[in-house]
Amino acid sequence: MQRSSTIIGVVGSYRKGGIIDSAVDEVLSAAAECGARVNKIYLLDKHIAFCTNCRECTQQPGDRRGACVIKDDMAALLDTLEGADAIVLGSPINFFCVTALTKRFVERLVCYAWWPWGARVPRRRTTRRPRRAVLLLSCAMPAFMARVFCGAPRVLKSAATVLGARCAGLLIIGGVAQQEHQPLPDRARRQARRLGCKLVRQQVDANMGNKGGER
Repeated sequence: MQRSSTIIGVVGSYRKGGIIDSAVDEVLSAAAECGARVNKIYLLDKHIAFCTNCRECTQQPGDRRGACVIKDDMAALLDTLEGADAIVLGSPINFFCVTALTKRFVERLVCYAWWPWGARVPRRRTTRRPRRAVLLLSCAMPAFMARVFCGAPRVLKSAATVLGARCAGLLIIGGVAQQEHQPLPDRARRQARRLGCKLVRQQVDANMGNKGGER
């Protein structure tokens, strides 16, 4: 019997109930209706310290991520994400990039790099990408401008890659600063739900392909 996929959503917004939180909810809700098990994590609720760039985690050999010297919630969060079949990463765009809350989380992903002292550049510990990811961004400017002028899409795509995920879809929700408590636009809601179903389909196909390769 095919087990249901587990999908974890990560919200990098400072506001619960805002545009990004609502968009993540729609992706997860649609995924659940397609048979997935879903869970949502607020970075706001986690104690994640700033990376001090000591590079201790990057010195440890092996395919497994390096252990960080900082003892906070990051290790448990990464264990959860590594156990997921698919992930959803969401952040507002602030000053042309993801929020500082999200960036702090992304910087701590350096533990997936192997970068011994003396090496010119780091490399990923493994090139395997067994899971899929949906990436969500919101901004005051029109969405097409965010694609051109903002670094946020590249940051989230890089984070997904490091977490072993292939991008199944990117949704940028533009024009979200028209009112103080602006609801998620209907079009964005529909797009988010389509991405939730797509995420489940792609992950099921990927799981079946992996099993076929194991025979």
